Amino acid sequence: MSADDTMIYPVEFQVNGEDRTVQVRAADILLYTLRDKLGLTGSKSGCDNGDCGTCTVLVNNLPIKSCIMLTVEGGGMHITTIEGLKNSPTQQAFVHNQAFQCGYCTPGFIVNCEGLRIAHPNANKETIQLWLESNICRCTSYEEIHYAVKDIFKLNK
Repeated sequence: MSADDTMIYPVEFQVNGEDRTVQVRAADILLYTLRDKLGLTGSKSGCDNGDCGTCTVLVNNLPIKSCIMLTVEGGGMHITTIEGLKNSPTQQAFVHNQAFQCGYCTPGFIVNCEGLRIAHPNANKETIQLWLESNICRCTSYEEIHYAVKDIFKLNK
């Protein structure tokens, strides 16, 4: 083990609109920093390899799977977790359409859809479908999720 493996680095970023500084190892993963050091447990660990999307956060308004991002990569960035989207129109669309079953995947879907709304405010059905492919629901409530997204973009159901 080299000395660099145990060194601690300060990382400054903005999380949900608040300036934060954390002390991390170079190998620390953003998901676990958010959960363990900052107490933001809304982002979930699902696959830990970037496939399922339960850990999705916004980094500078783009959806990123936090299980495959090093915390040190987030230095100087603006990070938004599901906690930062409380009562947002995107969250409200999911609630209104009951777009959840067990709820485990829901935070990742909401964050991803908020990123879609920001990046493509006039998204068409093809763009929406492409963005939704990055998240997995194991309870198969995709129909309600599609209704929620259509509400976000005011598309006809």
